[in-house]
Amino acid sequence: MIGDNYVLLPSGVLAFGSGLQQQNVDERVQRWQENITNTAFFLILAGSQTAEVEGISAAGSTAVARRYTAVADAELLLRGPSFPKKWPLPPLPAGVSPALISYVASRFLKIKPTIISAGLLQIPPFSHISLESSEIGPARCLSSGKAMETNRVKILLEGGFKIGKKLKKSLLITECVPGGTSTAFAVLSGLGIKVNGLISGSHRNPPSELKTKLVKQGLEAAKLKKNPSSVELMAAVGDPFQPIAVGLLMGARESGQEVLLGGGCQMLAVLSLALNKIEPESHSEFVGKITVGTTSWLVDESLSSKENKNSFIHLMNHVANHYKVNILGLASGYRFNDSNQKVLRDYEIGYVKEGVGAGALSLLAQIKGLTQTEMIERCDIEVGNLFKSNNEKFCQGNRTI
Repeated sequence: MIGDNYVLLPSGVLAFGSGLQQQNVDERVQRWQENITNTAFFLILAGSQTAEVEGISAAGSTAVARRYTAVADAELLLRGPSFPKKWPLPPLPAGVSPALISYVASRFLKIKPTIISAGLLQIPPFSHISLESSEIGPARCLSSGKAMETNRVKILLEGGFKIGKKLKKSLLITECVPGGTSTAFAVLSGLGIKVNGLISGSHRNPPSELKTKLVKQGLEAAKLKKNPSSVELMAAVGDPFQPIAVGLLMGARESGQEVLLGGGCQMLAVLSLALNKIEPESHSEFVGKITVGTTSWLVDESLSSKENKNSFIHLMNHVANHYKVNILGLASGYRFNDSNQKVLRDYEIGYVKEGVGAGALSLLAQIKGLTQTEMIERCDIEVGNLFKSNNEKFCQGNRTI
């Protein structure tokens, strides 16, 4: 049995969850190994004014920088570090965009994403799907309790569902949403799931008190009835990514597809919102072909100084217990301790941790045979290419390099 602690599979992949048999885990990993080249890979970009709250996110050193993080990360994933870009990566307090890891892994796997965007301040300079007018702009800050209009949520949900229902292959969902861990915190709390002190973020030490304060303000302002619907919750304290992803997930499962949710607490929020929409007797069947894929850095994290526990695993178990289901999580085992690049070694001390599908794509690359040494070498080279590029800047502490 796989309990609160993860187990290491032969490929180096970490498996975690509750109530899952080793055989089931092995079978799930094998199916993904066989289906990687036949996978619909989506990256959802979205914007929320929650990201502009001072100190809320390290996905860009300033509120202004975080306005274009999503489109910059997508450009890096699509075009690589050496290609000139319209939107250069915003400077970070430390580390490097997880889109670089995603680029290395996806290139090895020979898969490219379909981009869906909603709520950005920029029109992406690459092919993408837009499910609403680009003039609508970001969601309001979750603290308002009126993040989005209900009709907007329904349109995005239906748009995602239609895409998912048409799929004839396995689905990988990834995201880039600055401030997204805070909106995930908000909807999970609104669903009645105990998440306080378990929500991570891009900071080395996520601002739990600030997030808790915003979530409390938002849920109080929303004045939701008891047991609100998923649409009501997303409209109150969510972001545009959530209804698209919920719709995509539900559509894909209705068409019988296997799904890999690439990320951390944002993907648990999506799964929870979907489970909240379907009948309890269908919950177990629904999650039977859903896996959460993330990084070892997120799985290793303990946000509580009082308890030495893996916060993300604990959070996932709370979701599983709330809906009385078993959820399987898989994490890539790649580590950057031996990297020659400081911005990659920063991951080992708690910076960035996850994003842009870095965990899920690394997981698939590892399953497909990309070794630890090869992954480090490839990432080191691409960081070097970023440094060489004239229009890319990195902020290391107070020093631009």
